[in-house]
Amino acid sequence: MATGHSSGEQTAHAAEAPYYVPEPSPFAIWAALGIATTMSGLGLWLNSIKAGGGTNPYVFGSGFFILACVLFVWFGTVIRENHAGLPNAQVKRSFIWGMAWFIFSEVMFFAAFFGALFYARELIVPWLGGTGDKGITGTYLWPEFAKAYQANGWPMLQNPDPTKFIAPHESMHAGPISTWLSYIPFWNTMILVGSSVTVHFSHNGIKNGKRPTAIFWLAITVAMGILFVSLQAYEYWEAYAERGLTLASGIYGSTFFILTGFHGFHVTLGAFILGVQLLRMMRGHFSAHDQFGLEAGSWYWHFVDVVWICLFMFVYVL
Repeated sequence: MATGHSSGEQTAHAAEAPYYVPEPSPFAIWAALGIATTMSGLGLWLNSIKAGGGTNPYVFGSGFFILACVLFVWFGTVIRENHAGLPNAQVKRSFIWGMAWFIFSEVMFFAAFFGALFYARELIVPWLGGTGDKGITGTYLWPEFAKAYQANGWPMLQNPDPTKFIAPHESMHAGPISTWLSYIPFWNTMILVGSSVTVHFSHNGIKNGKRPTAIFWLAITVAMGILFVSLQAYEYWEAYAERGLTLASGIYGSTFFILTGFHGFHVTLGAFILGVQLLRMMRGHFSAHDQFGLEAGSWYWHFVDVVWICLFMFVYVL
């Protein structure tokens, strides 16, 4: 995306061409290298932990650092090109479609994990518990587990093979409505739903030319995102220390931490994205007719909010 021409020459070229084509750039190659190194490092890190060799996150950290640097420079280049007036209407539509497909891929990502939760909760665990179409297997394989499941249902506080998976002392499910005032996931739901409202106010503010108002509401949104992640970190501590729920707790622990953990990562990423947009807005980057960075960030934040509502219902309540 980096160019070797002056901004005036680039603007003239963009006006003449039906579609703005950036100059050849090494960013894509470096991004691919960073992603490959990050994923390879993650695999090596997990294997070293499993083998008892300690943690070796250096390859993972190096790949993440490369990717972060590439994205920082790449997005900075795109922002400068936008300020120079290079992207025409067709290019801007490609930005919209790119963000839309990215969010669609994230929908499919979470759909896979919600599907795994459904498969385990509605099919496999009931079968092992002696109910359902193939429930007869449970009465022969793990009769004690079958009795416990038929008495308590999901979530299971007893595993089919307790020698391999240590069951938690208490689940993370919500209690009666009267106890929800002290229930962290309930307050996190209120925080995230409220943050979708505040980011909408910020977007409307910049579209109406009210920059101070937009900055105020976006700052509130970022603060609420940080608060959400902080409360979830405390909830994880409670799960490990007080309730005995860990990744070694069987299928319930695995599905719980995969869904809530990946969602927490997405909230962290969304708060970072909106934080960058906040800094850009404070520097005067957006206008009433050009605020796609903030708009794309708000789309992502609304997506994170919808995923949490589904997660709250299917993981904590039902």
